[in-house]
Amino acid sequence: MLVFSVALLAGFFFLIFSADYFVKGTSAIARNIGISPLIIGLTIIGLGTSAPEMLVAGIASVQGNTGLATGNAVGSNIANIGLVLGVTALISPILIKSSLLKRELPILLVISIISYLLLVDGHLSRFDGLILIAGLIAFLYWLLRSAQQNKQQKKDILAAEFDDEIPSDLSTKTASFYVIIGLTILIISSKLLVWAAVNIAILFGVSDLVIGLTIIAIGTSLPELAASIMSVIKKEPDLAVGNIIGSNAFNLLAVLCLPGLLHPGNVDPQLVSRDLPIMLGFTLCLFIFSYSFNGQPKINRFKGGVFMLFFVAYLSKVYLDTLGI
Repeated sequence: MLVFSVALLAGFFFLIFSADYFVKGTSAIARNIGISPLIIGLTIIGLGTSAPEMLVAGIASVQGNTGLATGNAVGSNIANIGLVLGVTALISPILIKSSLLKRELPILLVISIISYLLLVDGHLSRFDGLILIAGLIAFLYWLLRSAQQNKQQKKDILAAEFDDEIPSDLSTKTASFYVIIGLTILIISSKLLVWAAVNIAILFGVSDLVIGLTIIAIGTSLPELAASIMSVIKKEPDLAVGNIIGSNAFNLLAVLCLPGLLHPGNVDPQLVSRDLPIMLGFTLCLFIFSYSFNGQPKINRFKGGVFMLFFVAYLSKVYLDTLGI
């Protein structure tokens, strides 16, 4: 047990460390070749922050641990809203000014509903995976179009916040080194994490799904938590929400598709009956909380507390279901 626990903690540490280097490197290279900060932030950084989930899901799927892969995708979305936005809003209320984020939120809700409908039959097929991949391509195209329109029209506040975050002092050579090192350690740490998680699940007699929904989901959401807290501390609240919206969309489109493509088959019934509806509920709450009919939209401390309360209640539900209570 001690070996698996140490391996799990080491996997998380190196996963977070390498993901940060990978995102810094890729975004710096993109900036050096003249890509706008908004495009970099919405696409490259968005996909980069979901790289831990993608690699964990891919490795788990290849090994046949689809419960771990699907649980990681769905659980990360729940953790991103309930834990990450909840804690961030409790630290500092999140004022949403970006018009782009307000257009992106309904799309995230639609992506969440489609993902649920694809899995409601209890089966994740290769065709389902291809639909999610097609959705990813369409989503990326929409992001690129929106960023281009934003560049031609009035500058969105999100563009300025991304501009401040993307490294401007990294040479392409150094940035390429960051990418290579980051990706290499990402792969190794993801393999270590999956190995430790599967063995812990076997040791405690719980399903891969439960481990994916809880330990792995929370662990792979730690980069988003750190990034969101730093964003509100630096007075960049739109970036905090933007990171979560982008990460959740990519988790469903780029992560959930992997078990379908690499190891299609039945999914755990509890994922369909419990976890996906709860994920939809969290997404709907985020959608409602991010709009205001009288003043500037704000996720205040009360709303952050509601997110945290719901997240703790969800973890309690998973725990009790595992015990068979």
